[in-house]
Amino acid sequence: MLAAGMKDDSEESSEYIVEQLGLKPVYIPSMKRELSFGDDWKSYWFIRKLIRDFKPDIVHTHAAKAGTLGRLAAFHEGVPVVLHTFHGHVFHSYFSPAKTKFFLAIERYLASRSSAIVAISAIQKKELTQIYKVADESKITVVNLGFDLDRFMNNRESNRNSFRSLYQLEEEVLAIGIIGRLVSIKNHPMFIKVIKRLKEATSVNFRVFIIGDGEDRLLLEQLCREEGLTYRSGNEEPASSIITFTSWIKNVEWALAGLDIVALTSYNEGTPVSLIEAQAAAKPIVTTETGGIADVVLAGETALLSPSNDYDAFYNNLKLLVEDEGLRKRFSEKGPEFVRDQFHFQRLVSNMGALYRKLLSKQPAK
Repeated sequence: MLAAGMKDDSEESSEYIVEQLGLKPVYIPSMKRELSFGDDWKSYWFIRKLIRDFKPDIVHTHAAKAGTLGRLAAFHEGVPVVLHTFHGHVFHSYFSPAKTKFFLAIERYLASRSSAIVAISAIQKKELTQIYKVADESKITVVNLGFDLDRFMNNRESNRNSFRSLYQLEEEVLAIGIIGRLVSIKNHPMFIKVIKRLKEATSVNFRVFIIGDGEDRLLLEQLCREEGLTYRSGNEEPASSIITFTSWIKNVEWALAGLDIVALTSYNEGTPVSLIEAQAAAKPIVTTETGGIADVVLAGETALLSPSNDYDAFYNNLKLLVEDEGLRKRFSEKGPEFVRDQFHFQRLVSNMGALYRKLLSKQPAK
């Protein structure tokens, strides 16, 4: 059984993914991203009833809200094995120090009662154990994410031609893309300001694609105006605009094929899927180094990394990639092989299955 809360207004629905897999989730109407005592209390009891009726041997939760409500419900219903995956965390750059301390206390309590905790990178495990002390090392298992990466490796030429035709991109024009929700944690303002600086410093003809949507969309458009950068939405005219806000693109393999460089500027990340997909699509990367990013790229081989919110370092790396075609080619060649070995879904299924069996074997015989 797959149970899920409701998507935020700033998010695109991911329901099409599970539909393609033939799965029908159970939706929890009251469970939303924002904190609400009344709705969260309803969600908790909704989940308890699900567990009571379904009688699972394992409850595996993902993300902060679902991880809290789901695990509490599972503990109180006596589920034999309860585990949680941290896809990221909210222990810095999200909330005030007081709120962060409160959420950290909750996570430590939940971890103490969980059968296991899953980290999706070695760096994340180090943060959870040594920096934030959520749980002991013995309780945390690293299981890298896994994806169907074949779609990013196939039909690249036809996808590239289609993308660049729609957005009226000449072949000699370099396309730089950044993919993700338009929210403050992603630090798109730094990206836009670096683009302004790059435009004034390089003779390379380039266009920029901001792929995604969210609550900061209007603020980012305002910043473009302040920086004197022309922009447009979707494939509307004028084609000469340097920045295009595409909103969400579901067939991201199509968009990646059309890009030449993929950027990421986040203050905090767990394991950024966009960078794994970019390497599968043979795209060089320029990114900030935060969270588990260093675990999903090869520094200096598939990506150039800079400290979080370091404008100068990020600008220098992006300018280097923009102006050095040979470097872009070398980075492109290494990406697909690296992620195929590390992040294929078959490896994820095998590793997670082994962890489930190990945890179940520790339970007393019925």
